[in-house]
Amino acid sequence: MTDPAGPPAPADGDHLPGSPRPVDVLTVVSVTDVTPSVRRVVLSGTPAAVAAAGPTVNLLVPRVGDPEPRWPAVARDGRVVWPAGPHGVSLRSYTARRQDPGRGEVDVDFVLHGDGPAAAWAGAAAPGALLGVAGSGPLGDRPAGTLLLAGDETALPAISRILAAAGPETVGTALLEVAGPEEEQQLAAPAGVEVRWLHRGGTPPGESTLLADAVAATERPAGDDVFAWVAAESAAVRAVRADLRGRWGLARAQHHAIGYWRRGRAMAPAG
Repeated sequence: MTDPAGPPAPADGDHLPGSPRPVDVLTVVSVTDVTPSVRRVVLSGTPAAVAAAGPTVNLLVPRVGDPEPRWPAVARDGRVVWPAGPHGVSLRSYTARRQDPGRGEVDVDFVLHGDGPAAAWAGAAAPGALLGVAGSGPLGDRPAGTLLLAGDETALPAISRILAAAGPETVGTALLEVAGPEEEQQLAAPAGVEVRWLHRGGTPPGESTLLADAVAATERPAGDDVFAWVAAESAAVRAVRADLRGRWGLARAQHHAIGYWRRGRAMAPAG
C-alpha cells in the first residue's frame, strides 16, 4: 500500500538521484588583513568540499548579517539552480590562495576596495560566518619554460599559485600592479622569474595604464616555449592582449587573458 504522504523527504545532506544537490557550505575560521586592501579569510569544511574549492572557485556570497541564506542547489551538469523569489546570495568567481583538504581548510583573499557584495561580506566577515561553494575550474595556466604574468591586486592569488607550481628551471617576468609598497605581498617564485611591483600611487584602481605600459616595454622572449597569463581590469587586459597577439605574436594557446573586473562596476574576484 502506498503511503498517502509520499516517500520520506531526503535527510540533510542527501538528495534524490538525478536531482540538484545542495551546495557545500564553508565556515569562517579566521580573518586576517594581509595588506591594507586585502583580507584573507580562512574557511573550514569537509575534505571533499575543500578539495573542490579551487583553484578557481565559484563562491556564493550571502548578504551581510543574513543568518540563514537561501542557498541555491547545483545541477548534475554544474549549473547553479536558484531558489524561487528573493534569496540575497551573489555568485562570484575567486581563486583560492591555499587549499588543504587534509586540514579541511581553504584560504580566499578578498580585495576590500569597491562596494560589491563580496567586498562587503569580507569587510564584515568574522569567525562563524558562512560562505557557499558551487563548483570550481582551472586557472588557465600551462607549463612553459618562459612565463609572463601580469595582473593587479585581484590577480595575486592566481599568480601566487602559478609561481608556486612553476618548475625551478622556469624563467620570465611577473608584473604586479598595486597601490603602493604597503600592498606588496611575499610571493615564492623560481629564481629565474623576476617579480616587479608597479605602484600606481594615488591613481584609483582601473584608471592606471601601468600594467599595459610595463608589458609594452617588455621584449618578447626568444623561442616558442612562452606562455603569458594576464588578469586585471577589463580595459587593461584588452590592451595587454592586443600587444601579446600583435607584437609578441602569441597564438591563442600561448596566452590566457581575462578581465577580472570592470571599472565602474562592483569589483569581482581577488584572483
